[in-house]
Amino acid sequence: QVQLAESGGATVQAGGSLRLSCAASGNTASATCMGWLRQTPGQEQEGIVSFETSTGNAWYRSSVKGRFNISQDNVEPTVYLSMANLKPEDSGVYICAARLGCRGRVLRPHEYNHWGQGTQVTVSS
Repeated sequence: QVQLAESGGATVQAGGSLRLSCAASGNTASATCMGWLRQTPGQEQEGIVSFETSTGNAWYRSSVKGRFNISQDNVEPTVYLSMANLKPEDSGVYICAARLGCRGRVLRPHEYNHWGQGTQVTVSS
């Protein structure tokens, strides 16, 4: 099993920046693909970015490309989502997810095997 713990959610003004963290524990060998999902009230959960930890390759949803960047810690099994130029439509619960191997694209929520509890991001206009 893999446990995922997110942190870093906050309320920021539009145009601001935020960095989320996702710390993995447990059988991290099966979490080579890590990603972030977003849940907004009244909308379907959507994949934001998928990241292959072994290669550093990342795939972003078009709406966040150029504004969001995923990276990983050099020592700990932790990934970060740096978000810049935030917009009100970026608001939602951000959920960290993991599986063994990405598929060369942004994965859909159900394609992951492990999910965290989520952290709230609110962007005020």
